[in-house]
Parts: sequence; structure tokens; C-alpha cells
Amino acid sequence: MNQEVGEFSLTGHAEPQARQLPDLSSTDQAELEHLVNAVQALNPQPRAQRWRSLTYCLVDAVWSIGARYDTVVVPLVRRVAHEHGDGEPLVDTGTPLPRDPAPLRAFLARFGPHNPLTSVTNRQRTSTRGGALKADVARRYAEVLLEHGVGTLADVAPLMRDARRFEHVNDTLRRLPGEGQHGVRRNYLWMLAGDDDGVKPDRMVLRWFARHGQHVEPLEAAMLVRAIADRLTELGHPTTPWEVDHAIWSAQRAPRHS
Repeated sequence: MNQEVGEFSLTGHAEPQARQLPDLSSTDQAELEHLVNAVQALNPQPRAQRWRSLTYCLVDAVWSIGARYDTVVVPLVRRVAHEHGDGEPLVDTGTPLPRDPAPLRAFLARFGPHNPLTSVTNRQRTSTRGGALKADVARRYAEVLLEHGVGTLADVAPLMRDARRFEHVNDTLRRLPGEGQHGVRRNYLWMLAGDDDGVKPDRMVLRWFARHGQHVEPLEAAMLVRAIADRLTELGHPTTPWEVDHAIWSAQRAPRHS
């Protein structure tokens, strides 16, 4: 099954540069059904809560790759929220988005040369081998988004409905330091901002697939997640790729699989 990234990406949007996707023909129908049954047993659910600011989504996305989520990332996002006077950074997804308490412009203004972002986060890098400082990556993400008229969560949905504009913004982010081989961090940002078609094939998701006999790379994992979501929907259980991804991630990070 030779496809191009122009037809597929981790976000479900076309990538601007075409390259060959992996061949999943080795995953036969019986194996796919096994995966579908395994995911169905996890009882995928829609997201219950979300960050109430694009700033929080950005910080989560940048730091969550290669860091413990509950003990490092969540407290870190909460500290950033506290700096903006926000003690309740999460909101139920069933309620309308409130006014953004920490627009990207305010985020950049608050954390400058005299109050570096590292003062409330840490000095982690995107890679242990000469990666970019995550605090610098977060600021660059914010700058690029603002340059393209995206400063709050309310700006994201219109952006994603405009395919050409989204591709331009996404490609600009892709070129920033700290991108990594598969753009998982960047695509996770869009998921946190509300993209239910996105997939974050990180180490937890890859480990879950390996535990079920599928030793795949991130792009292959993303394709499998979408195939599982499609199959569950066909079976009468409407399911988004986000729900499959999150169910797998949550199951794999449970203490017995740590």
C-alpha cells in the first residue's frame, strides 16, 4: 500500500511535502480485528476535559514528549497557569470555552529576558543529544502562531477549517528546532487544541502495539489507530482517532505496564 504523506498525516491533514508512507499490508484482517477487540475492551471515551488556554496546550505539547506526564508536565502547566492568575486551567469539554486566561501574546510578554520561562518550568531539551531547550521551542511556537493570527483556542478551529492556511502554519512549525523525526510534538499540539482526528504515536502507544504483536513505527501506528477507529465506527461504536489514541495511551501508562 504505497501512499504519500500528501494523503495522510498524524493530524489527518495533508502534509506539504510528499514522501512514501509505510506499507501496512502485512497487518492482515485477523490481526486488525484482534487490535479492534483489544481497543474496544478499553472502552474508548470522548475527552472529558481540556486545557482552557492555547498557551497551556502549547506547554503540554512541548514538554510531554520524553517527560512523565502526571509528575512533570501537569504540574508544569499548572505553574504557567498560576503565573497568569489562573487556578483552574482545565475545563469540561461539554461547556463553551471561556475567555482565554493566557493568550499567547500575554504568555510571550510575561516570560521574556527578565523572567525566563525556565523559572517556572525546567531546562529539559527536546533530545538528550543536543536537542533544543523546550522553553525556547515553546516561545518559538507561540511566536509563529501569533504571526499567523492564532493567539487563543478560539482561533484554532477556523484555522483548521482552512486547509491551505493550516498547511502553511503547520509547515512553518515543522521547520522549527526540536521537531523530531515524526513531528509527534507538533501534531499533539493540534490534538490538545481540539483536533479529534489527530494521533500521538508516542512511546506508550508504540509499546501497546508491540505488546499486541505489532512492532511498528510512529506513522504505521497512526495509520493503525485510524483503522481501528474506522472499524469501531463501522461496528456501531462511533469512535474518533483521538479516543483510540487516548485509550491506548492510558492503558499502557497504567502502573502494571510502566
